[in-house]
Amino acid sequence: MAKKFVVVDLETTGNSPKKGDRIIQIAAVVIEGGKISDTYTSLLNPLQPIPPFISELTGLSDDDVSEAPLFSEIAPKISSLLKDAYFVAHNVLFDLGFLQEELILCGEESFAGPVLDTVEMARFLKPSADSYKLADLAAGEGLSHDRPHQADSDATVTAELFLLFLDKLKKLPEKTLGQLALLSEGLKSDIHLLLHSIGSIKVTDRGTLPDSIVYVNGLAIKKQERQMGDKTSTEASLEYPWSDSDKQKFFSQSPYRLVKREGQFEMMDEVFHSFQNGTHALIEAGTGIGKSLGYLFPAVYFSRLHAVRVIISTYTIQLQEQLLAKEIPLLSGMVPFSFKSAMLKGKNNYISLSRFAKSLEEENDNYDIVLAKMQILIWLLDTDHGDRDELNLSSGGQLYWNTIRNEKGILREQDPWHEHDFYNKARKKADEADILITNHSLLLSDVESGGNVLPAYSFAILDEGHHFEKASAGHLGIRLDYLSIRLALNQFGLYEQRQLFYKTVSALSQFQNGKKMQIQHINDLFADTLYDLDEFFKISIAYASKAAKKNSSKKLKAVIYRHEHNREWQALNNASERLIFRLRDLSGIVQSMYDKAIVLPGRSSATLGTELAAYKEELEGLRAKFTGVFTSGDEFVKWVETDLRVPQNATEIFAMPVTVSETLSKKFFSLKKSVVLTSATLTVNQSFSYMIEALGLEPRYVNTISIPSPFNYKDNVKLFISSDVPEINSVSQDSYIAEVSARIISICEAAKGRLLVLFTSHDMLKKTFELVKESGLLPEYALIAQGITGGSRSRLTRNFQKYDKAVLFGTNSFWEGVDIPGEGLSCLIVVRLPFSSPDEPLTKAKCEQIEKNGGRPFSEYSLPEAVLRFKQGFGRLIRTDEDRGVIVIFDKRIGASSYGKVFLQSIPEIPIKKADIEELVNEIEKWL
Repeated sequence: MAKKFVVVDLETTGNSPKKGDRIIQIAAVVIEGGKISDTYTSLLNPLQPIPPFISELTGLSDDDVSEAPLFSEIAPKISSLLKDAYFVAHNVLFDLGFLQEELILCGEESFAGPVLDTVEMARFLKPSADSYKLADLAAGEGLSHDRPHQADSDATVTAELFLLFLDKLKKLPEKTLGQLALLSEGLKSDIHLLLHSIGSIKVTDRGTLPDSIVYVNGLAIKKQERQMGDKTSTEASLEYPWSDSDKQKFFSQSPYRLVKREGQFEMMDEVFHSFQNGTHALIEAGTGIGKSLGYLFPAVYFSRLHAVRVIISTYTIQLQEQLLAKEIPLLSGMVPFSFKSAMLKGKNNYISLSRFAKSLEEENDNYDIVLAKMQILIWLLDTDHGDRDELNLSSGGQLYWNTIRNEKGILREQDPWHEHDFYNKARKKADEADILITNHSLLLSDVESGGNVLPAYSFAILDEGHHFEKASAGHLGIRLDYLSIRLALNQFGLYEQRQLFYKTVSALSQFQNGKKMQIQHINDLFADTLYDLDEFFKISIAYASKAAKKNSSKKLKAVIYRHEHNREWQALNNASERLIFRLRDLSGIVQSMYDKAIVLPGRSSATLGTELAAYKEELEGLRAKFTGVFTSGDEFVKWVETDLRVPQNATEIFAMPVTVSETLSKKFFSLKKSVVLTSATLTVNQSFSYMIEALGLEPRYVNTISIPSPFNYKDNVKLFISSDVPEINSVSQDSYIAEVSARIISICEAAKGRLLVLFTSHDMLKKTFELVKESGLLPEYALIAQGITGGSRSRLTRNFQKYDKAVLFGTNSFWEGVDIPGEGLSCLIVVRLPFSSPDEPLTKAKCEQIEKNGGRPFSEYSLPEAVLRFKQGFGRLIRTDEDRGVIVIFDKRIGASSYGKVFLQSIPEIPIKKADIEELVNEIEKWL
């Protein structure tokens, strides 16, 4: 092991030394004996102008480097520093590539020693980090980094981070370190040399295992605390506090200094009243009411008074986790009794320790899989829950997770992993909970199974309730996508691929007689199955292309009609039948293998049996889905969705129920004593009728209440309708986008950024973003766009909040769930009213069904859906009682059409004004 590490950071004129970009600043931090021993930094003259963007990023100008040395003058010093050292950098290939090019240009020898990438190290040593950017990692470790994108500051912080990583590696259990060392041969930098070196020291100086870690069947995992039950006896004097003054006492006594919010106590009483009377309820709770405590407080009181479990279900896992981590502790500090709470997700969210341990024995040089295995080894030393959502996995890592996730459910007591299984523990806590927090997807799985997934319950609260109908349709529907199916099938593999098939043959002595013939037969069957899968999706793409031939878009959706008799439909139907037969035959082979495996002696046979059973379940599930798509009746709409740029990998088949109201009525609402749905958007034009009908509820048996937001919208929000944006149908799309882009630029300058622009079409978003960017008229602004700028919705939102001047372009999910309080967001632009495209398969099917029943599709479906979405978009602007802002709507229909007033009457009363762009800009400048 080299005793010296040199951490290097460069600032450059661009990204490519091959294209002539040069270094403008270099910094090197030398680490010896586990501490920083030397530093070196220098500005460099690149002999070319520094681009404006680089100057803005680094703070370095042409004047700063005009008198600086050339790289050739400092090259000997750099070579001397790097001699016999590890080269360390954050994204090492970038810095090393530049340095090598410069060294060669001035006649010095290129660096030939080992390299370490702190990004790669961070990815496996910090498996739960949201981001692996240097600034974010530094902030997470509490390291000072006040001058990002300056080489000396970046190099120092990288060195400090590297020292922390070294320390963490040295403290790892010996077994984990050895497993990491073997896997790290598949990484891009030379981390394996470092790990083997630390491992050899570890062997000669064996430390005791930390008290917090335990070895289980060859895996080092965090020792789980034994669950001590809370007191659950119900106090005899316990009563629900109906009066505001009694509730206020609990708020005042709370150690969290809680403040009563207007409307919150009213919500509490409505929830308790509905539970007590055994009625369903819809509660629309405006932003700022404190909805979570508004339902948790009465729920826990009712649970304890009547010794019943209350289920809390959310649409997003993010809210599910927030309730447990933030709201439940607040509640515990308020109420005068103890209670048990738990969170439960679907079994696939939890790791199967046995499958993971088995996967470590399998050789695989796929980079994403190697990295994911290393991440999980570190994560198991820290996780209490074994929950996938704690991990920051790459897309390849997510696919690998599917091979190690829990498929079996609850393990038997004799299973060697039983005591440490994460799903077992989660389910046990759920069974004991007074308040059980879950998500709509798992709740709907329970509904579909007849109550076999969740512990029994009769009372439920559905937060984000406006999503429940859509979540139900998605859950009761079918989705087939090529990549997931191919990955699932590949777990079996050809014999020579050494996957499940090979392992089974090796374990079963019964295969020895006639082994070659049987192996060849199964190999052929598996290869034919994969071939038929490929053919099915190729024919699906051809079907979509033919059906959508007039569509110029690269993304196609084509409805599958059961009664078609053309060639394309027949080919698709025949391909599905062939594949269904292959899956049946393969499932039979796997069943035969399973029957032989479970009678073999030894622990490994039980593990093999579990894998074979899980694979057979996967095959049967796929067979049922393919059968369902092509045999379901007119109550389902079926369609093919593909992207012609990457057709096979991006092709999906859907079958969705046109309505779910009858199913929900019979299988859910009629079987529960009381279900309360709550959201900020349940009404259309002050009426709950649309939501009640969509959910299959009986109006006379449902309590409804709308509790307005306590925020002063009238004085803090202004809405402008742009009077001079042309009608979209009166000009070409390019002309319309040009008009929209020009106005976004003008409004952005007036609002000083802090601008969210909402679209209904990603294609229009992309073209508008590109036009605004290429105009060069907003050089000081950070332009961030969904689907273009990399990252999830939450990551894009965080990036937007980092800049004083920024514009965020969003569609779909950005209409809701984006929370940017204060001055971070002061202007919202709605480009088009959020109507669903009439060509969307589900929208089209719903409208056709309404029309068939003698109804009016626009007023009964299209308009209410658009209004609910518009209300969600409106809610992005004001998130606290001190926020101020403006909303600008480019779509004239909101002021000119007969239905436009429905949108305006569905939001709080605020000043509304029509204005051209000049007046609009003046008003915004004055208002903000």
